[in-house]
Amino acid sequence: MAAALVGASLPHPAAAQEQTLGADVEGLLAYARSRNLELGAMRVEADAATQRIGPAGALPDPVLRTELMNINNYGNDAPPSILPWRVGETRYTLMQPLPGWGKRDLRRDAASADAKQAAARADATWAELAARIKSAFAEHYRLAGDERLTREVLDLLMRLEQVARARYAGGLAAQQDAIRAQLEQTAVRSELIALDNDKRQVRARLNGLLSREATASLTDPQALRALPALSTSDATTLVERARARNPQLQAELARLESAQRNRDLTYRNRYPDYQVGVAPSQMRSRITTWSLMFEMNIPLQQEARRSQEREAEAMVTAAQSRSESIARQLLAELAGNLAAFDAARHTESLIKSQLLPQSELSLRSALAAYETGKVDFATLLDAQRQIRKARQDLLKSEVEAQMRLAEVERILGEEL
Repeated sequence: MAAALVGASLPHPAAAQEQTLGADVEGLLAYARSRNLELGAMRVEADAATQRIGPAGALPDPVLRTELMNINNYGNDAPPSILPWRVGETRYTLMQPLPGWGKRDLRRDAASADAKQAAARADATWAELAARIKSAFAEHYRLAGDERLTREVLDLLMRLEQVARARYAGGLAAQQDAIRAQLEQTAVRSELIALDNDKRQVRARLNGLLSREATASLTDPQALRALPALSTSDATTLVERARARNPQLQAELARLESAQRNRDLTYRNRYPDYQVGVAPSQMRSRITTWSLMFEMNIPLQQEARRSQEREAEAMVTAAQSRSESIARQLLAELAGNLAAFDAARHTESLIKSQLLPQSELSLRSALAAYETGKVDFATLLDAQRQIRKARQDLLKSEVEAQMRLAEVERILGEEL
């Protein structure tokens, strides 16, 4: 009984996941992979396409035909009937259609290519969904970080107001300094309202990507993913990986393969299909004769077939052009995102190593100088704005690197 009570008090794994959802991007991706409705639909469609491969290459069903001849029993002394053993003669014909040589294999290959295309489309859906989740998570992280910075600035402005009031009480500064600090606090509180609104919108977007209710709760992001060692010098290797693994490109290549198989099948239709059969004849209660049958269609409508062949060739050409166009577009996007990722990393390094320490030193110096009356309050506010901007720029560069990384991974079709 005690064990049951203890077990009941422990959080369910699914409930625990819901409570911490949003803290890291890995949890969001795992949730979306298992619960996103669009992705689930694409996977089911891919499975349905796989099930078409076997039937595409199967033989057509045989046909059984029964012919009742002389049902009025002309020449016999029996009354008319429709029972096989009471008519003049009954013929049973069993026919098996046989496609021309190689056509079944081509149909199977075309269906297999269609299945590859459906699977690649499902992978492309996941790559696009994952990239959007990563970008939205990074944006959520930026807003949450900006909100923390803004609250820190508000606390700092409140302290600066106290310093200004103390100096004003001692006759060392004008009352305008304290009023200016209050105005700055009001502006910062207005920014907090706007940031909260932006966070709500990003959460709604994230919940939509996860197939959750728009107002479902999400935990504030705790940390960004570690960035891989990546630079523009890796472009050649990444291009080869993108050509080999990008799901959108793989879908177009599968479309091209399907078009080629259908073109080959169209050319094979110049040759006939066949049917073979056996036909026993029954008179009264016994089989009296056996017949063998052979049938073939005669492909006389050559103009119609030539039109079908030209259509098939056009579809192959279109698929080739489309796959090449997508490949070039993806590689151009890869180069652009890789350059932007490199720039964001360098900007982040510069801010951390130089701008941020300089801004912090400037604020401390301005605060000390203001307390001794060597600078005015406007100079102190400028120093505070400068360090805030430096921290915001650092946050933006970190988030920009994450977004560019998400795009690079979308193009590659895999995690780095």
